[in-house]
Amino acid sequence: MRKIAIAFGVSIIGYVGGALAGALGVHFLSTNTHDRSVEAAMTAAFVTGPAGALISLAGFLFSAPHRRGARRPPDRPE
Repeated sequence: MRKIAIAFGVSIIGYVGGALAGALGVHFLSTNTHDRSVEAAMTAAFVTGPAGALISLAGFLFSAPHRRGARRPPDRPE
């Protein structure tokens, strides 16, 4: 449960970072003069934001240590 919560938080941070990067990229690199703000908002919300979330989630899942099997209690002497 803890890993799921951390993965969710990492995805949210990745989404915000991707959306910010996409909005700034469109703002500074787009040659569109009529609706640059709309283009930046749509690109950030629907392209670079989700891409950032997926990349950060994949990075977290591949870098997190994996535990196989359930934790067993220590052996009891008989």
